[in-house]
Amino acid sequence: MSFIDPFNACLLAMTALAILGLPIGYSMIGGSIVYLLMQGQDVSIAAEQLLQGLRGSFVLLAIPLFILSAELMNIGSLSGRLLDFCNAFVGRFRGGLGHVNVVQSVIFAGMSGSAIADAAGVGRLIIGMMTRDGRYSPSYAGAITAASAVIGPIIPPSIPMVLFSLVSDTSIGYLFLGGAVPGLLMAAMLMAINSVMARRRGFPVEEPVPVRRLPLITFRAIPALMMPVILLGGIYGGVTTPTEAAAVAALYAFLISALFYRELSVRDVYRAVLSSARSSASIGLMIGGSLVFNYVVTSENIPATLSASIAGYELSPIGFLLLVNVVLLVLGCLLEGITILLVIVPIFVPTAQALGIDMVHFGVVVVVNLMIGLITPPYGLLLFVVANLARVGLLPLIRDVLPFLLALLAALAFVTLVPDSVLWLPRLLGYNG
Repeated sequence: MSFIDPFNACLLAMTALAILGLPIGYSMIGGSIVYLLMQGQDVSIAAEQLLQGLRGSFVLLAIPLFILSAELMNIGSLSGRLLDFCNAFVGRFRGGLGHVNVVQSVIFAGMSGSAIADAAGVGRLIIGMMTRDGRYSPSYAGAITAASAVIGPIIPPSIPMVLFSLVSDTSIGYLFLGGAVPGLLMAAMLMAINSVMARRRGFPVEEPVPVRRLPLITFRAIPALMMPVILLGGIYGGVTTPTEAAAVAALYAFLISALFYRELSVRDVYRAVLSSARSSASIGLMIGGSLVFNYVVTSENIPATLSASIAGYELSPIGFLLLVNVVLLVLGCLLEGITILLVIVPIFVPTAQALGIDMVHFGVVVVVNLMIGLITPPYGLLLFVVANLARVGLLPLIRDVLPFLLALLAALAFVTLVPDSVLWLPRLLGYNG
């Protein structure tokens, strides 16, 4: 007789492997194999689940393509041109470069679908602009850069929403639409906090860009600004699927960088493809591990058990969403967002469906939670990325990010309690959920 049941042994094996430094994808596969062995099942089931899950998910091709398009867009002076465009229109206000930081994140959100890509791509440039001549402290510049990067995967396109579509069978197109209004709300709240902080700390007012220069600055930025238009226009115009749109985005990024801006060398293309391949492989490994582990979770009937347990508490849909918020925010302090999305969120999906919660609303609430987790101490991945970019200690960065974190939590509460903030735009364009 075993002293420990197979599922607990699986969890212990996963935890031990992760502590030893094995990537979480490998840890999930290793733990799942322990479960299969203890259950007397064929370990080849792990390979079968992984291969069938990856082969049958055409939508997953969108992820490496979005990453590649972001890498190509970050090459050369394209980022600088977009920053010039943002600065021309919002840089003239007090704390203007903070506003520029938020606005550029909104624009880049329509290009990469990844918070890390947005922060790493433009982060060094905007932090350098903000800290030049001591206008802003490095910790404040890093804090608003990290907070604004959170918007990236909320406004379409969004890699986390692609993954939520995978685990919940929800329309990617309507998920993308659902994130637009919440993303703009989050941007507005970050800019409001920046305005308050600018007055309190006496941040400088940038010299206004002369009106006569606006047409030229806009013209130089138009090719880059057209990326979201082409991407989303193709999806919602019925011309392309989201995966095909991602391919078009990557091709468009290549063409404007190589032909229009003439700043793309063979070496640049090689570096972009190599970097995107590494990032895609890392995400793919976690997806593969989660597919195998989800077989274990399903075999243990955990989603149905959780659903029945929650039903016993007679939670309302809003009560359930608030519970999910608390759980995901706590987990977001400790775990990587993609891991939560692929392992934890599928357990909640059946209960959400049973309570009649709209899956587009639920998906946006989940993704907003996970993105806020990126700047939530102690683990928040974006905090570490931006601390390195800004060359600042983690504690000063956390201190300055807290007001922005509270603003984002307020936006999350609004999105959770007011489903129409998510569903208004999808319904306007034909969604019947």
